[in-house]
Amino acid sequence: MPNSNSPESREHRWNHLTAPELRDLAARDAIVLLPVGSTEQHGAHLPTGVDDFLAAEVCYRAAALAAPLPVVVAPSVSCGLAEHHMPFGGTLTLSLPTLHAVLRDVCRSALRAGFRRVLLVNGHGGNVTALNALVNELTAELSAPLAVTSYFTVGREVIADVLQTQDHLMHACEGETSMALAAFPSLVREERLPQAMGPAIPLQSQDTFPVYRSVPFDAVTPNGTAGDARGATAEKGEHLLDGCARALADLLRDGVWLDTNRC
Repeated sequence: MPNSNSPESREHRWNHLTAPELRDLAARDAIVLLPVGSTEQHGAHLPTGVDDFLAAEVCYRAAALAAPLPVVVAPSVSCGLAEHHMPFGGTLTLSLPTLHAVLRDVCRSALRAGFRRVLLVNGHGGNVTALNALVNELTAELSAPLAVTSYFTVGREVIADVLQTQDHLMHACEGETSMALAAFPSLVREERLPQAMGPAIPLQSQDTFPVYRSVPFDAVTPNGTAGDARGATAEKGEHLLDGCARALADLLRDGVWLDTNRC
């Protein structure tokens, strides 16, 4: 075990550590968290990097909370599948084959560096279906126990408890805006909050419409916001980030995501 003053005991970010420190963590069978976000419009009040920043923030906090379990947080994949947000501008999107290739190469690099366990931590609703399928492909391609979760799935109980106008994350909503106010307040355009509201959207798992089709987000909401952000506060955001991070840290300690006998 490293002593309490060693860099690896204080720092979990891959790109803040040296190669010898990472080799030591690999030898200790550290878990690699790979945040997967998106760079897309989030209305007029939030920056386009919200999904990327929040996925990474939850991973940083979870890595610290999981101690003494060794955890490394890889640099985030900052672009995902955001074609439905393109009509608003300000959005960068990947094709599915490109996302597959990027994830394959990053995960392969982590495995070649000596790590054995990689958990993708998603921060964008539009990535969910693809990442579930891609983890199946990557597990076979790389012969490694890869897995995926979304921070808003593992933290769904705290999200439902904390939010007042919704029981799950929507888009540029009370939840995402609260977490942004807690984690990067200088990037929130607070003067725009009085207009930051739009129609509610269901969770994918609760959408009972029998047919799926691609719907551009400007057909869902005219201002790029789904849900009501006007009640967002930094205090709510801190509770959400802490609760999601604790739930993720519990998942890492439990190790159930590595049990190949469970579905």
